[in-house]
Amino acid sequence: MTTTATPDPTATAPAQTSVSPTARHLWTRGRGIALACVLLLAGAAVLAVLRSDARHGALDPRSADPYGSRAVSQLLADHGVTTRVVTTLTEARAATGPDTTLLVTAPDLLTDRQQALLHTTIDASAGRTLLIAPGSHSVHTLAPGVTAALAASRTSTLSPRCALPAARRAGTADTGGIRYTTTLGDADECYPSNRLATLLRIPAASGTGDTVVLGAPDILHNNRLDRHGNASLALQLLGTRPHLVWYLPSPADTSAPEQDTKSFFDLIPSGWIWGTLQLFAAAALAALWRARRLGPLVPERLPVAIRASETVEGRARLYRKADARDRAATALRSATRTRLAPLLGIPAAQAHTPEALLPALATHLHGDRHAALHTLLFGPPPADDTALTALAERLDALEREVRRP
Repeated sequence: MTTTATPDPTATAPAQTSVSPTARHLWTRGRGIALACVLLLAGAAVLAVLRSDARHGALDPRSADPYGSRAVSQLLADHGVTTRVVTTLTEARAATGPDTTLLVTAPDLLTDRQQALLHTTIDASAGRTLLIAPGSHSVHTLAPGVTAALAASRTSTLSPRCALPAARRAGTADTGGIRYTTTLGDADECYPSNRLATLLRIPAASGTGDTVVLGAPDILHNNRLDRHGNASLALQLLGTRPHLVWYLPSPADTSAPEQDTKSFFDLIPSGWIWGTLQLFAAAALAALWRARRLGPLVPERLPVAIRASETVEGRARLYRKADARDRAATALRSATRTRLAPLLGIPAAQAHTPEALLPALATHLHGDRHAALHTLLFGPPPADDTALTALAERLDALEREVRRP
């Protein structure tokens, strides 16, 4: 008779059959991923160091960096246009007049209060105002009647396709970026992308002033000024007045009275917010696709054959680690009763009922052992590992006795 199916909770597994992962196994298994993460972080650090100064002084007329604007400032100086750099709203408002062009490099950095004050100055100046890539946060206030589209232009180089003389003389230019729509009938809509303009010129309601909304700053960058008609368009937009006020807004500007503060979400471009929402939606769909479906369990064949002895040893080690002698004893007694029932002619449904199993077992063994059998097959859990081992041996001996002819 074989008893290999009966788990022995006290059995000590050989070292070579241990399935508990060690530190060495974990390192061997995860060192590839760890190495990839280290290389990725190192590459990111190197790129950050190499490109740390790539956008230093972006759109600054004093900067010769690729994204600076020193080249266009020098070209304007050659044509007799003086450039004054200001960094506060108070300076910008004081320097603006009929003979000036006000260039606002980052309108979205202005608070609502600052935008309102600047718009009042623009209306009263009778000069030209050039807004560089204003988003939905600022374009409504600084250029009433203009709305920024949610989706940006897919291409940066566009054709003018309008009657504005400056755009027609410049020709193709890198204006592709934020696209705009307007309800103003007298506005010049140029450089369209999918029928939405990336450059708008809005004449002032009174006087000779106007406001130009440009969807991208590329035509002012040092590294793109010599491409297409960028230089021509930049000179014509900025050189109509003898003085240029180059306003570089900064979040540190506290010159405006009653300055309101922006929340973190106000400083995030709308495209990033929509992109994040799309990522969340994609993650939710992926989780729904890969989630475990509700329903009955479906048995599957194991990819490898596992020996029964390994399964028994593994379960025994789990019982021993959890100090679960009660569960181990219950498993041993239940397995023994299940095997004894057909030998005694008892239905499997009654194998775990003392009233049905014990009388038949006592009759088969020919002895008054009812109390001892009840304690052996249905008794309390053992108090220690020694008692659990003795219980397993007694159950095995009982089964052998029943099977003996």
